[in-house]
Amino acid sequence: MCITDIAKAKSDSARAADVVRNWLRNRGTLEYLSVWEQIYNPQFKVFESEHFKKQVGLLTFTPSISEWINKTNAIGLCVKRGKYGGTYAHKDIAFEL
Repeated sequence: MCITDIAKAKSDSARAADVVRNWLRNRGTLEYLSVWEQIYNPQFKVFESEHFKKQVGLLTFTPSISEWINKTNAIGLCVKRGKYGGTYAHKDIAFEL
């Protein structure tokens, strides 16, 4: 499911990517993503996800979805570029947005 489209509908804003980025800055979101990945992804890097969680609350903490995917080997989120691009998520994750 495209969570960029969900963010557009929720925020009435052209900056849906910012809504998604701010969602990723939330400790609850990171906890949920970590648990989901541990259940469904045997290749998930738990230690790297802890690094993200430790930075929550810092003003300099501005993670991107791509950074989360690359550093933790996550499979629940996906970023597509181009005309039909956006941030896509497994339905369980998308409903948490």
